[in-house]
Order: sequence, then C-alpha cells, then structure tokens
Amino acid sequence: MTWNDILKATEVMLRYLGPTLKVFFYTLLFSIPLGVVVAVLRKVKFKPVSWLTAVYILIMRGTPLMLQIITVYYAIPMLRINSFPWLQNLLAGIDVRSERYQFSALIFAFIINYAAYFAEIFRGGIESIPIGQYEAAFSLGYTKFQTFFRIILPQVIKRIVPASSNEIITLVKDTALASVVAYPEIFRIAKEQMNYYSSLVPLFVAGLFYFVMNAILTIVLGSIEKKLDYYK
Repeated sequence: MTWNDILKATEVMLRYLGPTLKVFFYTLLFSIPLGVVVAVLRKVKFKPVSWLTAVYILIMRGTPLMLQIITVYYAIPMLRINSFPWLQNLLAGIDVRSERYQFSALIFAFIINYAAYFAEIFRGGIESIPIGQYEAAFSLGYTKFQTFFRIILPQVIKRIVPASSNEIITLVKDTALASVVAYPEIFRIAKEQMNYYSSLVPLFVAGLFYFVMNAILTIVLGSIEKKLDYYK
C-alpha cells in the first residue's frame, strides 16, 4: 500500500468511528446500573434469587462474548420458526433484517455480558466495607437506604475504580466483536480494506484507533482515580 492508499483507508475507517463509540457508550450507560442491580440481587437472603443471579453471572462470565452476541442475534429468527404459535405471532412484527434490530440485539448482548462483570466488581466493593460502617450508621439513625447511598456507596465507588477501569478498557477492544453480526464498526471496515488492498496495513491502522481510544481512557480514568484517592 502507498501512503495515499493508507490515508484513504484511514479516512474510510474514521467514518465508522461513530458506530464503534456508539456500542461503547450504550454498553456503559446500561451495563453499570444493571450491574449494581445484579450485585444487590446476588446478596439478597432469599436463596432462589441469589442462586439464579449467581447462575446468570456464571454463564455470562463463563462463555465467550462472541457466542452470546450470535445467540442473541439469531434468537428471535429461530423462535419465529421453532416456537409456540402465539410466540411466533408476537415476534412476527419484528424486522430481523433492519439496522435497528441488528443494533438492539448487539447492544443487549454487550449489556448483559458486561453487567455480570460489573456486578462482581460492585459486590466485591460492597463486601470490602467493614461491618462497623453499617453499625455506626444505624447508631446515628440512618435507614438502610441512607446508609447505602450516603455512607457505603461513596466508599465502594472509590474502591472499584481500578477494577472498573480495566473492564472499560477491555470494552473498547471488545467492540471489534460486533463484526460477527456485520455491524459496521472499525474492525469490520478494516477487514474489508485489507481484502481490497490485499494488505495487513488496514488492520494495524484499526489497531491504532483502539490504542488511541484506550490511551485517552487511561488518562481520564487515571485522573478520576487520583481525585478519589482522598486519603493521600
């Protein structure tokens, strides 16, 4: 490839930076709150709920994200063929060939996967808080709700930032898995450019995109971690 070809390939990939960032931000936006809910359910004393939550986490963390994306993406088309008539009628109005369905299925798979990882991070952060913190809050007249959101949660956030940062950086790289359902993100376009130019250079250019995004995130997350390190 000539430098002109590299610039053209880079320009094409740059146009698909938006869809890549869209997957990243939507996943973070919904997986973090869902992770908090899952972490709380994991700790409830009602055994069936905590057991089912543990099974969900085990499945999400124990199987490849690529497999989960493919399963979610093809779930509705398969159910429309092999399911009860009432369910087939319910799903009949969904256009599985539309871009909206493609994106929705993709984001759903990313969200349920990353929510499981964030849930374990949050659960570890909650369990790291000494029991004395709860006892002191109750002695001061705080309710369970006030204790969690005013005493426990701020400390948990501080403790989980490093582990959460690792997951967020991993998410940037995992957006490349969206290509398995032909979603138009940077890595898929890079593979198309590779075939067009018969060169590996477009893949290295795509790698540079991911590197720059993660470098920016590393700086931002590092700054947040320093601001929260108020004991120093």
